[in-house]
Amino acid sequence: MTVKLERRDFLRVSAAAGGGLLISLYLPEFAKAGTDAGVLQPGMAVLPEGELSTFAPNAFLRIGADDRVTLIIGQSEMGQGILTSLPMLLAEELEVDFSTVHFEQGPADKAFFNPNFGGQITGGSASVKTFYQPLRKAGATAREMLIEAAAQTWNVPAKDCKAERGSVIHVASGKRLRYGELVEKAAKLTPPENAPLKDPKDFKLIGKATHRLDTSGKVNGSAVFGIDVKVPGMLTATVLRCPVFGGKVASFDDSKAKAVSGVRRIVQIDSGVAVVADTFWAAKKGRDVLEVKWDEGPRANQTSEDITRMFAAAVEKPGAVARKEGDVAAAFAKAAKKIEAIYEVPYLAHATMEPMNCTADVRANSCDVWGGIQAQTWSQGAAAKFAGLAPEKVNIHTTMLGGGFGRRAESDFVIEAVQISKAMGAPVKVIWTREDDMQHDFYRPGAYHKFTAALDDKGNIIAWLHRTASSSIYAAHGFGNPPVDGAAVEGAKELPYAIPNLQVEWARQEPGIPVGFWRSVGHSHTAFVTECFLDELAAAGGKDPYELRRALLDKEPRHKRVLELAANKGDWGKPLPKGQARGIAVAESFGSFVAQVAEVTVGNDGNVRVNRVVCAIDCGPFVNPDTIEAQMQSCVVYGLTAALKGDITIERGRVKQRNFHDYPMLRMNEMPRVEVYIVPSTDKMGGVGEPGTPPVAPAVANAIFAATGKRVRKLPIGLVA
Repeated sequence: MTVKLERRDFLRVSAAAGGGLLISLYLPEFAKAGTDAGVLQPGMAVLPEGELSTFAPNAFLRIGADDRVTLIIGQSEMGQGILTSLPMLLAEELEVDFSTVHFEQGPADKAFFNPNFGGQITGGSASVKTFYQPLRKAGATAREMLIEAAAQTWNVPAKDCKAERGSVIHVASGKRLRYGELVEKAAKLTPPENAPLKDPKDFKLIGKATHRLDTSGKVNGSAVFGIDVKVPGMLTATVLRCPVFGGKVASFDDSKAKAVSGVRRIVQIDSGVAVVADTFWAAKKGRDVLEVKWDEGPRANQTSEDITRMFAAAVEKPGAVARKEGDVAAAFAKAAKKIEAIYEVPYLAHATMEPMNCTADVRANSCDVWGGIQAQTWSQGAAAKFAGLAPEKVNIHTTMLGGGFGRRAESDFVIEAVQISKAMGAPVKVIWTREDDMQHDFYRPGAYHKFTAALDDKGNIIAWLHRTASSSIYAAHGFGNPPVDGAAVEGAKELPYAIPNLQVEWARQEPGIPVGFWRSVGHSHTAFVTECFLDELAAAGGKDPYELRRALLDKEPRHKRVLELAANKGDWGKPLPKGQARGIAVAESFGSFVAQVAEVTVGNDGNVRVNRVVCAIDCGPFVNPDTIEAQMQSCVVYGLTAALKGDITIERGRVKQRNFHDYPMLRMNEMPRVEVYIVPSTDKMGGVGEPGTPPVAPAVANAIFAATGKRVRKLPIGLVA
């Protein structure tokens, strides 16, 4: 993305309250990020037409007279470490001790728009790569202004001064002034046009493992998550929702619920019936005895088997073409061997550690919303609509997120709180139970994949046809009706292997299950199916799975680099005891390239144990390697849980799973050893919050085949029969 930036638009400088320096880095006139002739691109989302004319990502830096350095951050912290990585960028160029740097969560404001999304939204593994340059520029500009302020104080040339550990030093005389002593004068200066950025070889902080700034608050309990919010006069509510998607309230009897001590009122809202009480326990007890008759709608008898049949029928016919190279039909006609396979992946819940919750206080002329929110722009707009206010009258207070994974980019939990607060005329916290969370999610779409491939007489792949059926996430979120949903085919459409005849098709099918963005979105299943099918072709052609990938990636150096590193560190080709084997997979997502080797043991009872995962990542220039390692480990946990256990199933129109007893998570004693290797790279920067998830399932499934000779074509893996 190219941005034309005028100097007058770049910086706004003022004296901070109480004496200090406040710098606002302003980047207007971003192009319509994420669009190409009106078609949404994978992993991107944009606001409706008319909201796109100006994008204004800002980095607010405040330096106080007490030397305190504060970065006001508009992105949401949900465990991915941005409250450390973003301040690191600032501190590096500002030349301050990192221990003096603090952060504050910013409000919902266009000032914090992420140009990748056209709104203040955290997702797409985009926070650090988006603000890498702007935050460095903010730090460098402030540094140069402070140096100039010191030079004027001493009546010496600025070139004879340098910044060091929060002070400016006159090199010849050794005179020193703290930043806090210079901020008032610096605030009156004109910002330099092009403050010089450091050469990466001179970095003292960027690229070095750094302890997270938010750890202490999480350890000592001072960190505030959405569920921790307390507001004077606050009531608590729970909502009884129709168990069938698309159903609605027909009638209800609230007499028993009203009789529960502490219950204040029963309120019908769009999503169901809310019980409002003094405490959560009173609200839940009231909900337990609330009698509601539901109009369950047309999906009352729907089952998972119905959905599978719908998808299976769709892939038997040509779909919308996402990618076409060469002539697949002609290659099939002259093939020495044809291979077909069906792959199926289920709907998945987000299962965030902290169930959904939100607190709202709707008043006549304003509204405040507190919660763990990923998409402040969307939530502010939704709250404004249901409160009957202008968006600027809605204040969003973003707390820490007890896991996001895309779930907290939705606004349903915000709307409920706003509707109930408006009805009550008081602040209300809405708390979801784990069962609510599991059965009323926006799920990772289930998908059905049909592959047909052709090999020549030497076992080389000469044709690849991939047809997939699933729901449209983009259409579900009001982003139009693109012929091909980018999220449905991402990873499959960009298959990196050198196959001369290749075609990818998509069939949109809408069984009515709410779908949303789930960690790594479409890559979470397209990597599984494509990397497993490639393994099938390697076996059919008598080729080593690693060597086949390597040969097909000659024109994809970043894929090849991580593949080779993972294979080397993962001991590819070395013998293992009977019942153990290795599998390999590689995938690019969100600008980063990840390869993984999984070592598994398959017991005589069919039980699968993943012993070790070796992960190599090329994310381009990186900020905090400690964060990268943690995110790769986290991705392995998340992806492995989905591969081995995750399965949302529908019966009588209802989600069967209720809690962790029937939607289990990976346990500590099941966690493999994870080794992370970061490729030094000066290539384009990618993200790290999601790219480690896609390769996990195929690496494990391919290892199972190597150990047992049995293919895994359907998730979750469970026992190997």
